[in-house]
Amino acid sequence: NPNKEFVIFKKEGLRKTYKEVLEDSEKLALGLIHLGLQKGDRLGIWAPNHYVWVVTQFAAALSGLVLVNVNPFYQTEELKYAIDKVGIKAIIAPPCFKKSNYYFIISEIIPEIRESPKGCGKIVTHDFPKFEHLIIYSNEDINLNGAWNYDDVCKMWTSEDKKKLSIIEMEICPDDAANIQYTSGTTGSPKGATLSHHNIINNALFVGIRAGYQNSESIICVPNPLYHCFGCVMGVMAALIHQQTCVFPAPSFEPLAALQAIHEEACTAVYGTPTMYIDMINHPNFKDYNYSSIRSGIVAGAPCPIALCQKLVIELGMEDLAVCYGTTETSPVSYMSLLRDPPEYRIQSVGYIMDHLESMLVDTNGKIIKRGEKGEILVRGYSVMLGYWGSEEQTKKEITPDRWYHTGDIGVMHSDGTVTIVGRSKDMIVRGGENIYPTEIEQYLFKHPQIENVAVVGVPDERMGEAICAWIRQKENVPEDKRLTEEDVKNFCRGKIAHFKIPKYILFKKEKEFPKTVTGKVKKFEIKERSIFELGLENVSFHYTEYY
Repeated sequence: NPNKEFVIFKKEGLRKTYKEVLEDSEKLALGLIHLGLQKGDRLGIWAPNHYVWVVTQFAAALSGLVLVNVNPFYQTEELKYAIDKVGIKAIIAPPCFKKSNYYFIISEIIPEIRESPKGCGKIVTHDFPKFEHLIIYSNEDINLNGAWNYDDVCKMWTSEDKKKLSIIEMEICPDDAANIQYTSGTTGSPKGATLSHHNIINNALFVGIRAGYQNSESIICVPNPLYHCFGCVMGVMAALIHQQTCVFPAPSFEPLAALQAIHEEACTAVYGTPTMYIDMINHPNFKDYNYSSIRSGIVAGAPCPIALCQKLVIELGMEDLAVCYGTTETSPVSYMSLLRDPPEYRIQSVGYIMDHLESMLVDTNGKIIKRGEKGEILVRGYSVMLGYWGSEEQTKKEITPDRWYHTGDIGVMHSDGTVTIVGRSKDMIVRGGENIYPTEIEQYLFKHPQIENVAVVGVPDERMGEAICAWIRQKENVPEDKRLTEEDVKNFCRGKIAHFKIPKYILFKKEKEFPKTVTGKVKKFEIKERSIFELGLENVSFHYTEYY
């Protein structure tokens, strides 16, 4: 039904049908073609949850462009890398959001923008030779230097552009790159996980089937960010394939807005990370709303204690709660609950391997282990990414010649095929659903002239799952009155790296206090244990070893 509501953006007051989303997406696709973007070019979307995000997602798919999801909290250093790494040709963004002035940040990186005429987003820059266009939406008809107005772009197409779009639509193949999602790397630099149309559509199809969307009408509350695969694949794409409706409560997560959206729209399903659900259930106005419409929900993106899952079933009525496990590199879901299992059993694991995927658990030598033993989870099948954009060497490290993807996560497979996640082999911190690699933060902190050594680890946090803790050794020749404080370090990070990467805890240490192996490598596990003890976090219940 083309007149059925597809997306609802509560804070914008926008309700769009399937037909309207298609029409708006085609207009943007035509405008992008008119600007000179060609099949295979990279189009960045740097924005919070907004209707333009969804339109851009489909416009890119229609015109054969590769959509690049840019985290809306990225600051100068991260944006610079994101543009350069995959050769973004155009970026769509609002002028600002919350404390981030997007136009100012990108103008700092590309000063030619300020020197360009108002309302004209055609850019020539030597630092980023592939970057050509900046498109700004929601700027209230104010023309900015070096920026196209989004509404103007949607109107500037011609009949010739329409012919070009028809040709492109015929040329697009299922295995073409469709989306690049940045995922942090152990080297400290984010990697561009490149997903095909085939990856995304199939994963969304089977997530929807596991969630039961093919059996009934669903109104899905999606407070998750669209730049994350939880929002754009499990949310938008799963709804599209199964002809359901997505409700976006706010541009970024607001627990009260999510509760109000569930109440006002009679949502039948709710998505969230454990942190989101904790904030919703613990909100002082939680009891003011009606949740009787809820039948199901999905929890994923971070560790989830069984106690929280029980609360979701009892207090939010998620009788059909599904637990998921996956990675950006697998489009994202690899394991998910089966609703045929009783809720009390379902919440004790991440479920079963997804339909038409293969998985095996192996020891450190790559040998398949017995059920009940701990081993690294490997996945193979339609969901495994094409690779990391421009990083063939890194791709080969993660994906074997016969296409097994190494997740780096440690699990136990039980006799019935369900899997429990028990740890990570990768040195990753999961903070409120955000995957953060310590090396990335360490490399940035090393830029401070007074920092001699640094080690970053994750420590338990009741609300966020994990918090970031940094051990810092200052240079010896710094006078006592000039030595860094915790606030100095945090101020050094603010505006340069995303807020969620700024350490919550900073412990100043001498070099001899850093535990090391005989070869001089820092023992991260020991730093983690000592940090937990020093910070008095021994009794914090939200540990990684809880279940997803």
